[in-house]
Amino acid sequence: MKNILFIILLFSATYFPQSLTQSRQLLLDNSIIKDQPKSVPRQISFSSSQYGKKNAGLAILLSALLPGMGELYADSYSSGKYFTVADGALWGIYFGMNTYGNWLQDRYVAYAATTGGVNTQGKGSSYYATIGDYSNINQYNNTQVLSGNFNQMYGSQYYWNWQTENQRKTYRNMWYSSEQAKNNLRFVVGALILNRIASVINAVRLVNLYNKRQADEMSWNISVNINNPNGLSSNLNFNFQTSF
Repeated sequence: MKNILFIILLFSATYFPQSLTQSRQLLLDNSIIKDQPKSVPRQISFSSSQYGKKNAGLAILLSALLPGMGELYADSYSSGKYFTVADGALWGIYFGMNTYGNWLQDRYVAYAATTGGVNTQGKGSSYYATIGDYSNINQYNNTQVLSGNFNQMYGSQYYWNWQTENQRKTYRNMWYSSEQAKNNLRFVVGALILNRIASVINAVRLVNLYNKRQADEMSWNISVNINNPNGLSSNLNFNFQTSF
């Protein structure tokens, strides 16, 4: 009888602590599972329009330097080429007229030296304009004396003398032709400036059209889904959409 009681006491001492430990562990596990956060999916989205935007300021600079280049920058050289061709033609006219004017100048200077006895060294443009209006230096100086313009009289180094009235008129016509050719250069310069202004305006217009067209045709959207199942690990899902 004593042996049976001893065995019962030994079994109770061994089983109940283990059972208590298992019960506590089960309650702890249930508590962890209960307190564990549920999976909360989250989404982050980005959307924008991305394209190669053109700079209007750069288009202005390019067209100012060389008409048509602003249009080329805006991917529309079909209209810009006319500004480039016009600019090349105007520069050709400018250099041609300038060369012709210089040739006429050299011609009237040489005529004054050989026919009017002019010493061409150190003579300015006002001198060559004056000698076409007077037959000789004496006639010119007498006119200045009568007008009281003594400080405008010429010395002997400014001597000239046309032998006939026809020589003076011939020289005068040669001088006038040269001056007219050089004055016409101002119209060519004005045309060059106007061509650049027109090209700048057209280039800015084309850049704005290009940017608007690109903005309408190209856009993208990115969405990011974040899943956190049972708080154990996170899963990222990326979605990318674009339109062209």
